[in-house]
Amino acid sequence: MSEFEKDLEHCLTVLNEGGTILYPTDTVWGIGCDATDVTAVQKVYAIKERPSIKSMIVLLADEKDILQYVSNPDPHIFEYLKTVQRPTTIVYEGAVGLAQNLIADDGTIAIRIVQDKFCRHLIKRFRKPLVSTSANLSGEATPGIFREILNPIRTAVDYVVHYRQDDETPAQSSSVVKLNRDGSTTIIRE
Repeated sequence: MSEFEKDLEHCLTVLNEGGTILYPTDTVWGIGCDATDVTAVQKVYAIKERPSIKSMIVLLADEKDILQYVSNPDPHIFEYLKTVQRPTTIVYEGAVGLAQNLIADDGTIAIRIVQDKFCRHLIKRFRKPLVSTSANLSGEATPGIFREILNPIRTAVDYVVHYRQDDETPAQSSSVVKLNRDGSTTIIRE
């Protein structure tokens, strides 16, 4: 069994038990959990020492999955996503089916469709969305590569993925965009 497959199996076990993982994404390394499990989401907030009023990103494997977690997504968003050059997280109104402590007070949720091979396989096999938040304490710098992740984060999660730990290609966070009702976009993070 390859390292990739072993990591997938370990992650699935931990996620199904309501645990947390440290894993590579299409952007930076993320702390993740089952995005439908309130208790697991609270564990991620605790690991990051982050107030739960600050929302986190949800990862999905396919565009069609948005329909399960957003009540009325604007179809223009899919055209917009085809025009972007880097991973982009979209803030949607009308979040449904996700852990309540992930959804902002105004009912919005930030979702990114991942292109990363490991993430896509994990989400498809888990059959649920994953939380993804940068692998740092709240307010600290976001690590660009695995070796920059501080030990308190590495030891706080239930499982650390081995796949891509030696990748030294610096990563950056996704851009974050909100699609407004009038069809315009608001850049929240470039």
